[in-house]
Amino acid sequence: MVTFLPSRPGRLADVPSFGRGIGGAESNVACALAAAGHRARWVGRVGADGFGDHLVEAVAAYGVDTSAVQRDPDRPTGVYFRTANDRDADGFEVVYYRTGSAASAMSPRNMPLDELAAGRVLHLSGITAALSADCLALMRTLTARRPGRPLVSFDVNHRAHLWRDADGPRTLLGLARGADLVFVGEDEAETAWGVRGAAAIRRTLPEPEVLVVKRGSAGATVFTRTAAGGDSAPDTVTTVPALRVDVVAPVGAGDAFAAGFLSATLRGLPVRDRLRHGHLMAAAALTVPGDLGTPPSRARADRLAALGAEAWGRLRLGPGWTEETDATEAAGAAGATGATEATEPAEPATAQGAADQEVRTP
Repeated sequence: MVTFLPSRPGRLADVPSFGRGIGGAESNVACALAAAGHRARWVGRVGADGFGDHLVEAVAAYGVDTSAVQRDPDRPTGVYFRTANDRDADGFEVVYYRTGSAASAMSPRNMPLDELAAGRVLHLSGITAALSADCLALMRTLTARRPGRPLVSFDVNHRAHLWRDADGPRTLLGLARGADLVFVGEDEAETAWGVRGAAAIRRTLPEPEVLVVKRGSAGATVFTRTAAGGDSAPDTVTTVPALRVDVVAPVGAGDAFAAGFLSATLRGLPVRDRLRHGHLMAAAALTVPGDLGTPPSRARADRLAALGAEAWGRLRLGPGWTEETDATEAAGAAGATGATEATEPAEPATAQGAADQEVRTP
């Protein structure tokens, strides 16, 4: 979708002007991965209109392959407007104009399933499933377990206002159970499924080999299980605290976290470092006004991800931190004297560091 960002805080009725940006959970992930040095493809549908032109050009400018994006001559590109404050804060408003949009017409019949299955990872969002019955059918097709499919990554992204009936939470749970890697917020799991705490969420979702529970300021916990062990195999549980961040805007952090975790997964990094790369990529999004931040260089992110627990806990990141050099890093990590000195070596990048990541967008 095209995103319209307010020129100042306030009610939508009072904001005089908006700046144009791009949005969409899967395309955000694709852009962040491409900016981090991976080959990423966005597969979706937009209208044959000026907003569709803008979306395709803007996403491609991040280095994302947009060759599989379809242009719909009969349906428009979706747009939305939002207020400047946090999604969870009082007074937050968001207005979507995507009923009958090109993206809402995606289905198993008109989408290139071979393109979607061609990469190492296929990343999906629960938001897409809420757009239409055809979109839900597509999501069920893509999350169906079958031999030879890529690793299916699914971000639950529960948005209650998008679901027209009470079956939304149950639908999302079914889709998540078909994925190999699932991202879910602790708060959204409680709202959607009535389960509280990371362990209870894992009991509700035993099927994915990897379950990442985002816990806000408490950090994130990942449950990992070997594929050969089956659903009853014991998990390895890893928790990494969140970073202290001077937040500019809270939007886009979840997509950025997923991109950071997936980037480290594609590179074969240890689970702890996957979580840390997720936190670092989220910090890049949190310290800019829009949905997409510029990630730190891979070398710098690796150095920060390899810090000892005490140095990691002292990091504090603010606007512009991804642009800092090693010599000025301490200024962007208040109180973190010597934070760039890793106490544990990072895993080296593998030859698959530029491997494909297939991404589709609502």
